[in-house]
Amino acid sequence: MYYIYAFFYCKKIQKIQNIVHNLQKSDIMIMVGTYCNVSVQKRGHTMKYKVLLSGRNKIIMNEFFSYMDFSFECLSCSERYDDIVNHLKYIHPDVFVYCLRGENPDDLKKFCNIGRKIEEEKIPLVVIGDDEDCELFEKVTVVSRATILRKPITSQNIEAEVLKLLNGRKMQENEDTEAPIAAALKVLERMEIPVTTESSVTAESSVMAESSDTAKPSVRKHILVVDDDSSVLKLIKGHLAEQYDVATAISGKVAMKFLETKRTDLILLDYEMPGENGVDVLNKIRCNEKLKNLPVVFLTGVSEREKIQEVLALRPQGYLLKPIDMERLSVTIESLMA
Repeated sequence: MYYIYAFFYCKKIQKIQNIVHNLQKSDIMIMVGTYCNVSVQKRGHTMKYKVLLSGRNKIIMNEFFSYMDFSFECLSCSERYDDIVNHLKYIHPDVFVYCLRGENPDDLKKFCNIGRKIEEEKIPLVVIGDDEDCELFEKVTVVSRATILRKPITSQNIEAEVLKLLNGRKMQENEDTEAPIAAALKVLERMEIPVTTESSVTAESSVMAESSDTAKPSVRKHILVVDDDSSVLKLIKGHLAEQYDVATAISGKVAMKFLETKRTDLILLDYEMPGENGVDVLNKIRCNEKLKNLPVVFLTGVSEREKIQEVLALRPQGYLLKPIDMERLSVTIESLMA
């Protein structure tokens, strides 16, 4: 008896099912696995590319968190070599984005070691900055294959360029894999195994295909988290992202800008922020006819009784004390989403 083990793309699966159907009638046993790339659906939603952000330009970094959240899973880190290396090791980002703002030649020389590490890991590098910063980067660093995006450029165009880069890489990886797949299929064809017509595929396969076609993905709820502390944003998003679609805003102003064009089902709102604080944002939400019924949960580090009474007087749907108890956070959200 012969054993053949092969991996094939999902788009080849119909042909493979036909071959397996015939092999089951012979003395040849074949085990077939399917290989799916990262663009497959997970729980009814397309998986996002992981973007690791670093650099001094916090405005660009905030644009990724606030306006590109539906395409990317964004994480940020400091410019320290060991911090970036650890993130590359444990996060496995799909792209590293370096956001320039006034770096001097000494700063960029330090980045050379980071750039070499990024190249070793075969992670694409995107550099964003104004003309002067980008020219200095190209002059000082020895990093090759960096995609340079010069300001002024809109967040939509940045998102489009990064997606174009990553989708292009993914297509190339797929093409590189097609060659061994074709070779494996030729091996099967040389064995002179007839391929059945589609109508002769087993009833079980037909039932599976029908159930797959009729299955509808469940719609996930959306949560907007507003906090001036990026570490809090990352912590909460990391905890909730498995169950909900989560967007983050680094300030009240960014949050209100987000709500002008996008919808959400619940807001987790920091009570004390510079500029527009949580009270200001909540008042704007309640005065907006389209937003006034949105549930809002305050996040506050204030534990004094008088302050808590001030928070409750604003009639939010809930409040949670910092540091956030993640179990209590989940229970609070589930009760409001029910």
